[in-house]
Amino acid sequence: MAVQFPDDATVLAALTLATRAPSVHNSQPWLWRVGPHSLHLYADRAMQLKHTDPDSRDLIVSCGATLHHCVVALAAMGWRATVHRLPNPAEPDHLAAISLSRHTAGETDVALAAAIARRRTDRRNFGSRPVELRDIAWMGARVARMGVSLRRVETTTDFKAILTEAMWQHALDSDYAAELVTWSGRFAAEVGVPARNTPETDPAAAVPVRVFAGAALDQSPHSPPEYDNGVLLALGTTGDDQTSRLRAGEATSSALLTATARGLATCLVSEVLEVGETRKILRSEIFDDRHYPQMLIRVGWAPADADPLPATPRRPVGERVTRLDGTPFVGPGDR
Repeated sequence: MAVQFPDDATVLAALTLATRAPSVHNSQPWLWRVGPHSLHLYADRAMQLKHTDPDSRDLIVSCGATLHHCVVALAAMGWRATVHRLPNPAEPDHLAAISLSRHTAGETDVALAAAIARRRTDRRNFGSRPVELRDIAWMGARVARMGVSLRRVETTTDFKAILTEAMWQHALDSDYAAELVTWSGRFAAEVGVPARNTPETDPAAAVPVRVFAGAALDQSPHSPPEYDNGVLLALGTTGDDQTSRLRAGEATSSALLTATARGLATCLVSEVLEVGETRKILRSEIFDDRHYPQMLIRVGWAPADADPLPATPRRPVGERVTRLDGTPFVGPGDR
């Protein structure tokens, strides 16, 4: 039987969309390798944020997001992906191998792929329009098919106290602070969190955002925190090993793209999960110690007068994608 595999132009288009996935501090900690009949995803440990993400959980979740983005992009182009996670026990950084077969793209495939280019991390206050239960149900159903549990989190005073504790733990860590300054407040870089995409932290917000350096994004004057009707969702897995974290990243991508396709704005919330003590508390409070929280997602409607957010920058595709033998897949500077 003849092996089916897309041409280089299709692979490049899919991987270009895959690298639009969100990642911790926009570190893009993944490497893609293109074989003769398969695609391969590797973790790039050189991009680990050692003080933000000491156990590399964020790194693996980020890699899961690019994996799912890739699968979505290929599906819209007429290719069904079969994913083999952690295919080689001797190579723990080899996170996935993907084999492909032809299929007919459906409306959902196209809608999710189209959402990739539109998705932004919107750290501003959301508007007063409520999120409908059916939108949450759609996200929950899709992540459940990946073996990941979704829970709605009530942003009570107790929750804010837990989040504030994590922020204080980071504020008192000089190594974390130095790393944060290195990775945020950027104005013309291909990695890191751009200043133009980060607002000042507002303690009155239902879920105060991380304190990034050089915040330069304005809030809508007509959407103060008390009007914010967004919801906070938690994704959890029964295990906390590398496969569970990879799956959580795939589910994060699925939830984000589902929300974006339905017109909703989204923001990932990971800081409270990066401190061991507060993550343990949330495991008990949200999942009754039955699941490990892997990601929190704020979902809501952007205010009608909110300015569109620019896309965060990405490294040239040629820096993140090579052939399996190490030779270049695209020309220098190709994006």
